[in-house]
Amino acid sequence: MKRRTRFSRWLPHPFFSVISGIAWLVLNHSLAVVDILTAAILALVIPKMVATFIPRTPSVNWIAAIQLFYTVLIDIIVSNFVVAKLVLGPKKNLQPKWFRIPLSTQHEQVNALLAMIITTTPGTVSAGIDQKRGDILVHALNATDPEAEIKQIKMRYEQQLIKIFKVKSGEKL
Repeated sequence: MKRRTRFSRWLPHPFFSVISGIAWLVLNHSLAVVDILTAAILALVIPKMVATFIPRTPSVNWIAAIQLFYTVLIDIIVSNFVVAKLVLGPKKNLQPKWFRIPLSTQHEQVNALLAMIITTTPGTVSAGIDQKRGDILVHALNATDPEAEIKQIKMRYEQQLIKIFKVKSGEKL
């Protein structure tokens, strides 16, 4: 069994501690001393309370994560305009399709985040991850070429997620 350091006992998930403290300050719209102290206490207590539910913190390539964040943000903005044009235009221009995206890995975090990205991008909805089958079922509002959509999703999102979590192809969590 791995011996825990004093630091890891006080802060089992440092990133989660920082997010908890910042969230408290943002929600209170205050930098008063009492709010900063409360944020610090919450940043220590909350991660310790949930430590048993989070078995390990994954190693993350933060540069790739930031790049993916901006890629998804730009895609969401562009997709909003495309979907608005499609929905407000003639219905004959819509070509909704169901298709399956084969997964390159069995890594649960990569696959869950890929499904979430697909769901948040306007015009597509992830219907579910089938780990046994190794794919994600997707509904697209307008997919004239599902194969091109699959290639684009795999290239823009899945490969970046694999790079972020430093996953080898076929690796499980």
